[in-house]
Amino acid sequence: MQYNRLLAAAGRAGALEADRIDPLASLREQFVITDPTVVYFDGNSLGRLPKQTIEHLQHVITTEWGDGLIRGWGRGWYEAPQRVGDKIGALLGAAAGQVIACDSTSVNLYKAVMAALAARPGRHAIVSDALNFPSDLYVIQGAIAQYGNVHTLSLVPSHDAELTVNLADVEAAITTDTAVVLLSHVTFKSGYIYDMQRITAAAHARGALVIWDLSHSAGAVPMQLDAWDVDFAIGCCYKFLNGGPGAPAFIYVNARIQDSVVSPIWGWFGQKSPFAFDLQYDPAAGIDRFLAGTPPMLALSAVESSLDMLVPVGMDAIRAKSIALTEYMIALYDMHLAGIGFTLGSPRDAAIRGSHVSIRHPMGYQINQALIAEQNVIPDFREPDNLRLGLSPLTTSFCEIWDGVDRIATTVRAELHKKYPAARKAVT
Repeated sequence: MQYNRLLAAAGRAGALEADRIDPLASLREQFVITDPTVVYFDGNSLGRLPKQTIEHLQHVITTEWGDGLIRGWGRGWYEAPQRVGDKIGALLGAAAGQVIACDSTSVNLYKAVMAALAARPGRHAIVSDALNFPSDLYVIQGAIAQYGNVHTLSLVPSHDAELTVNLADVEAAITTDTAVVLLSHVTFKSGYIYDMQRITAAAHARGALVIWDLSHSAGAVPMQLDAWDVDFAIGCCYKFLNGGPGAPAFIYVNARIQDSVVSPIWGWFGQKSPFAFDLQYDPAAGIDRFLAGTPPMLALSAVESSLDMLVPVGMDAIRAKSIALTEYMIALYDMHLAGIGFTLGSPRDAAIRGSHVSIRHPMGYQINQALIAEQNVIPDFREPDNLRLGLSPLTTSFCEIWDGVDRIATTVRAELHKKYPAARKAVT
């Protein structure tokens, strides 16, 4: 951190030098950046567009679809969910045959939750935390309703203003009546990283299954799903994986349990012999049983193109860049933002912090609007007061961070935000 304080003190010249010596700096040139004056701090919600994705999609559209027509299914389309899934798995510490790219994050979570509950009959407790993404909790609540409200959901609280969750509290909440533990590997507001290995082991010690949401860690934080014996994991491909808006998601099911659990959504792509057109469902072996309907080939192709660029970089290099960026951001926060009404909304310890930094302000929503409208800064706001600053290791530069923090400080000091509404308009 001392290095980053010195770097922050060196001003914009220091940021330019950091970019010059950054081993991953050239990757930024492989993405579409139409306006270099835009400070993009929202790559943790929607990653930038890779240039090679444009070329690849043009090929898929004109050649594979335009010329090949339906023959494309016999020329690689049919295997795309598994092929793309294995490339995602390479980033997650998962051997081939355990990840498929398909459907949405919520749909895949539903599959995992229902399959896990069915695999633990007689157990009635589900454990999550108060920092989890609300949509994940909605899926759990829906599953509880479908099972006739015989299960209960316990949310482990945070005791440090929603920054972290005490691991001992999570472990204490897991009992011999717990069927499923569902947590986000990186929490969506503060960016807190869970000790996935420790919590998974604690759950298994009490006979529970674990589902990890990797939406804010896939492509940014290294993990070892196989080595840590994770049961299920799900996540999206439009954040750090740069797969495009609404890109297909993924689901991981450990090979250890694949043939003993069944997806609750029975579709023809998950059938053992889909082209036999049997009238009775017989689930496919392995990960394929978690497929459902026909895969969206154009969207999957965009994901695959991005992965072909990302996977060779390697997660260790990506994580090193991520830590450098977030450490630099926090050093600049200390120097320029802490004294003008902001508080830090992310852990200071890089070991438990993902690739976004949250800064909090009582007028955060107004500041967010002013930054977008007047400063060419695109952050991400989360109620009630969080400005999330997503720092994507492949596309965010040190100079971009310097400019962004400078514009945030200018906005607040000049009180530009005070003319904007303090709350979102209600939708009627």
